[in-house]
Amino acid sequence: MKRKSRSYWRHLTRFPRAVFAGLMLCSGPLLAQQPELPGTTLSADIYVIHAEVADTPATRAIGLMRRKSMPMGAGMLFVFDESARHCMWMKNTLIPLSVAFIDERGQITNIADMQPLNESSHCAAQPARYALEMNQGWFKKRGIAAGRVIQGLERFSPARR
Repeated sequence: MKRKSRSYWRHLTRFPRAVFAGLMLCSGPLLAQQPELPGTTLSADIYVIHAEVADTPATRAIGLMRRKSMPMGAGMLFVFDESARHCMWMKNTLIPLSVAFIDERGQITNIADMQPLNESSHCAAQPARYALEMNQGWFKKRGIAAGRVIQGLERFSPARR
């Protein structure tokens, strides 16, 4: 077998390491399951909800991406800076979810079912201050629909922040 020159090996060993390091830095966090966020306790009628709170642009952008499961009775509360007709999607989200859009008074305006890895927008029917994502069907199975109030949101009102 013919022996390769020293410059060939130097080039070969430097380039792959740089590429590998760059790929790891760029894609490592994107491929990992997202860590849990600080939580809060909410309630809907007699049902207790243990929700992680996404209340910054960064945590709202990531949401439940790449999570493989979510315990029953657990969810994610998105706290928006202002009431608006916010929309949600399921980019890089692996579990089917239902999202309840909630106004400033804590009243559910509408609920939408969302499919994994689907980039279709699901929007609030009216201005919403919050969105609560739960496992798909959670609200329906408990008879919770538009008009019901979610308790425990008052600690996230603009006056208290």
